[in-house]
Amino acid sequence: MVAKICMVLIFVGVAVGVGLYCRRTTTSVDGFVLGGRNVGPWMSAFAYGTSYFSAVVFVGYAGQFGWKYGIAAVWAGIGNAILGSLLAWWVLGPRTREMTHRLGATTMPEFFGKRFKSKGLRIASAAIIFVFLIPYTASVYNGLSRLFGMAFGLPYEVCVIGMAVITCLYVVLGGYMATVMNDFLQGIVMLFGIVAVIAAVILNNGGFSEAITTLSQIPAEGSQMAGPFVSMFGPDLFNLLGVVVLTSLGTWGLPQMVQKFYAIKSGPAVKQGAIISTLFAFVVAGGSYFLGGFGRLYADKIEIGPTGIPVYDSIIPTMLSTLPDILIGIVIVLVLSASMSTLSSLVLTSSSTLTLDLLQGNVVKKMSEQSKLGWMRVLIVVFIIVSAALALVQYNSSITFIAQLMGISWGALAGAFLGPFLWGLYSGRISKAAVWCSFIVGVCLTSGNMVLTLMGTPLIASPINCGALAMLLSLIIVPVVSLFTKSVPFEVNPPSPEGAIDREYQHELAVERKGAE
Repeated sequence: MVAKICMVLIFVGVAVGVGLYCRRTTTSVDGFVLGGRNVGPWMSAFAYGTSYFSAVVFVGYAGQFGWKYGIAAVWAGIGNAILGSLLAWWVLGPRTREMTHRLGATTMPEFFGKRFKSKGLRIASAAIIFVFLIPYTASVYNGLSRLFGMAFGLPYEVCVIGMAVITCLYVVLGGYMATVMNDFLQGIVMLFGIVAVIAAVILNNGGFSEAITTLSQIPAEGSQMAGPFVSMFGPDLFNLLGVVVLTSLGTWGLPQMVQKFYAIKSGPAVKQGAIISTLFAFVVAGGSYFLGGFGRLYADKIEIGPTGIPVYDSIIPTMLSTLPDILIGIVIVLVLSASMSTLSSLVLTSSSTLTLDLLQGNVVKKMSEQSKLGWMRVLIVVFIIVSAALALVQYNSSITFIAQLMGISWGALAGAFLGPFLWGLYSGRISKAAVWCSFIVGVCLTSGNMVLTLMGTPLIASPINCGALAMLLSLIIVPVVSLFTKSVPFEVNPPSPEGAIDREYQHELAVERKGAE
């Protein structure tokens, strides 16, 4: 217990210390939100990876999908590495950095507003981000708190409040640079920690061969397949594909993920970051799902819900509870690292979006640089309080699985933004109407399905598959609707930055900046 407490205290001390150190970078909005757009490849890649993988993946997804699909759940980790990391960096990275620099966009809503010359799109996307980042944040609290409860016997409420306070401290103090510096340190812990935990769990079950042999003898409910949990594609390939699409393609439309490309300092750094981020994802995501694949070896110890279905969020904590205390301490720091980095990214994205895209020019007509920074810091606190409260309410509600909350959040956000953002980067023939259609379909499909689920008549039984469908529809709807509606012209390959935006709109931007000042 002393060792575990010391590890956590050291972690907290380092996080807050980094926040204090980075205060000097937070004197401007650009510095507070994007680190002055001068972040190197290693820090950018680790920030991307640690924001991607949190307690949601390690506890929620690894537990649930490892139980359902066995070793085949590793395909989700492979998809995260190739589609969610490598291709995302190759396709989105250079173009996002280039276009946001030209437009002077700091947030995703600001990109939509300036790219499609629409104040309405900017406000709507900011509102969507604020509403749907909250359940994702609550899901992160949930996963981490379960592990703390297992390791220290602390009440869920204490864990949620403690985590909220620590995150609030270092983000408010140090802004984006504090998050990426902490992400880098936390990412190193995650890499070593996941390897150590997998090795310990396999050794606990007699070694790799014996663990696989035991797993192969467990039947799957409703399947005649022999050895379903050690097969290449598992007992339910269709739903496994839904998991891969949601958790991999979703990053392409999530504001807290693509923001990492805004802040990276150069084109070559994007190429380096792509490789680093991909390797990180292979180890962390692939390792987490691989670990979860052995969850059924602990079937007699796992908490069972009132309906007879395992409480999926309890699977990984149960597996880890059999490890030596020193390894449990490493796991706690590992998941704390992953979760704190994700939380910091979420709250920074939400507060900057609310300040720059909703309050500025709408509620508060004129905001100075210091006023913007003040509002962002206040809203960070507000966002953390609201999401922590939701986590506490959710803990006692019928939505008991982390994956449900993340599926709804990712599905709505990426379902709304993926098509408009990707096509908006590369095509000058996209219409404002097409963007609105994507927003409406993404939000209404996922939200409507959630309401119907609570009523007992879901349109799509799995929120994971619903979110994946929303993302695919977004990619299709935007170009199709644009064929029949008036496009918003934009010179996507200008000869120079000065020619990036038509002269009339450049004048509008200059007037807007002057008014803000």
